[in-house]
Amino acid sequence: MNRQELLDRYAAGERDFSVADLRDASLEGVDLQECVLHGAILDGANLRGANLSRSDLSGAALNYADLSGANLSGADLRDAMLNHAVLEGANLENAILEEADLLAANLAEADLEDADLSDADLSSANLRSADLSRAELDAVNFQSANLSQAELDYTDLRGANFADADLTDALLEGAKLEGTMLAEEK
Repeated sequence: MNRQELLDRYAAGERDFSVADLRDASLEGVDLQECVLHGAILDGANLRGANLSRSDLSGAALNYADLSGANLSGADLRDAMLNHAVLEGANLENAILEEADLLAANLAEADLEDADLSDADLSSANLRSADLSRAELDAVNFQSANLSQAELDYTDLRGANFADADLTDALLEGAKLEGTMLAEEK
């Protein structure tokens, strides 16, 4: 499926594009809110500034995709693969990212307020100045992640792994830290 076919079908009222192959597609600035892209292949796609709010991207492959400034508020990204994805300045407020793979993803200045990232892999991710206030972060792998100046106020960090993570100037007021690993066990 190409960009024009996707947009034409969406304009005609179709919303389910499960397992569509859109790798390397140029979808910058598109409005695909409430779209179903479950299991879709979007590796390397350009989705800068796209509106995917309340969309179902569960199980989607978004490795190396550019989602800078995208609106993913309320989106379902459960089990999505976002390795090396760029989500700088993206709106992920209330998004579901349970068990998502965000290895080395760039989430600098992203809004992850009230998001659910339980059991997600954020190892080596850049979360500099990201807002994770009130997010569910239990059992998240933050190993070697950059969380400098991140807002982690009132988050659930129980069982999270922060080994080798940079927490310089991070805000942790009211955070639940039971069982949190702050240093690598030797």
